Amino acid sequence: MLASSLPSWLPAFLGQADFWRYASIPVVAGLVGWWTNWVAIKLTFAPLEFIGIPPFLGWQGIIPRKAAKMAEIFVDSTMDQLGTLGELFEQMEPARIAAHINAVVGPRLAEYTDEVMRSENAVLWENLPPTVRRQVYREVEAQMPRLVDNLMGEIGERVEELIDFKHMIRSQLVADKALLNKLFLECGHAEFRFLIRSGLYFGFAFGLIQLAVWWFYKGVWVLPVFGLLVGFATNWIAINLIFRPLHPTRIGPFVLQGLFLKRQAEVAVVWCDIVTKEMITIRQIIDQMINGPHAAATRKLIQKHIRPVVDEVVGLGRPVAQLSVGLRGYAELKDQVGDKAVMVSMDPFNHWGFNKERGVIVERLLRQRMVEMPPDQFQNLLRPCFQEDELTLILVGAALGLAAGFAQLFLVFGSYVGG
Repeated sequence: MLASSLPSWLPAFLGQADFWRYASIPVVAGLVGWWTNWVAIKLTFAPLEFIGIPPFLGWQGIIPRKAAKMAEIFVDSTMDQLGTLGELFEQMEPARIAAHINAVVGPRLAEYTDEVMRSENAVLWENLPPTVRRQVYREVEAQMPRLVDNLMGEIGERVEELIDFKHMIRSQLVADKALLNKLFLECGHAEFRFLIRSGLYFGFAFGLIQLAVWWFYKGVWVLPVFGLLVGFATNWIAINLIFRPLHPTRIGPFVLQGLFLKRQAEVAVVWCDIVTKEMITIRQIIDQMINGPHAAATRKLIQKHIRPVVDEVVGLGRPVAQLSVGLRGYAELKDQVGDKAVMVSMDPFNHWGFNKERGVIVERLLRQRMVEMPPDQFQNLLRPCFQEDELTLILVGAALGLAAGFAQLFLVFGSYVGG
């Protein structure tokens, strides 16, 4: 009864002496699909540095190799959509930053003052009466809060003049390619896992078609060509399922949308956490101001705010100081104060707790805006990872599939070659 209900070709197929050879076709195709997709992901991110004989004989992960370009895409297609550097700095609250600076630097003002005065004229400073030095300390302590408040207020107004935002991001990601990889891998972990697993499923499905063709026609080209198609198609289909359809699309009882796009809220949490803890912190912003391409402008700004304070602090002692070090020496003394201010500017921002506290505020703003991004903009978080060398990855998969097809032809069905 059961035998009569089976397709006419099935008993013949099951009774074949080569049954297990035939059965291996979809299994091998599935494994080839899984393996080629796994290799494609690995080649996208590893190795971090070029291995081989440059420039052509070897390999470097596609993302690390194009770190500078990926950083520009990151800024242009993503950060520009989420907010300007001025907005982000405003969220960090310059007034709170000023208060933190005063709290950290305040207890060491006497030490800093001593260092500057001794470096310029140790004899003069050491021979001043203790009451005069104490008066200088008090004046510095009295003037510092106002100086820092005014300085941070102007930085807030001019932050985009003082920082090359694209340079800040690019220099970080080029120097730390592992961070660039982390940005993509943690945001797209579910998609990369799907890409690898889908190779198994789609490969097996293509293998069934391959089996049917091989059953009726045993041309020597069938297995290699189908291997090539499996390697090519599994990558292509999986990548498209990650990003397409762009918008929710109803097909019968199902609502379809690209896998990455469906996880927008989840991805926003992961992405913003990485960005605000490791890439756009208050410490990195200040470091870029002091050491970046516009460092000279920052130095002038600090000097501008520091000079009036120096004049007030040493006002009563100016004649003595000028007689001791000369007019030029007195001007250099003010420069020394400015230089010291630049040197200690990073000290308050080496506090992890303060960076984290400010980062939480920025993270909240970025996450809200990212969740509200339209799908065509949101996909740019991960899409560039594939777009940069999408064709290369697909062709690598095709080449590996072709090689597997030849291996299957000669190792499994060798008796048919030349038959």
